[in-house]
Amino acid sequence: MVPYVSEVLFNEPQGRPVSLVQFGASVCYLCLFVYTWSVGEAEAVVPWVLFFIVGTALSGIAESLPKTRRQAAGLLRLTAVLVLACFLAILFLAPEYVIG
Repeated sequence: MVPYVSEVLFNEPQGRPVSLVQFGASVCYLCLFVYTWSVGEAEAVVPWVLFFIVGTALSGIAESLPKTRRQAAGLLRLTAVLVLACFLAILFLAPEYVIG
């Protein structure tokens, strides 16, 4: 299992199409955050959306790097996975923080 995970994390960046999908997801989450903040109900959505904004943005940055930057892309992917894993840990350990 460990060799497979390291092969996936430290693989060449996928390129523009995948990075555009990741950045698009990040922008959608950001628009959701800005909308709820402008309406005045940011307390209901702030905790979990921020994790998704950061996680998808880091993944998009990792995929947009040149193909020669495998280690940097792997580090950014690993950081994105850790951010999203922290969200899951908070969801199970302190659900009142996420749910409200």
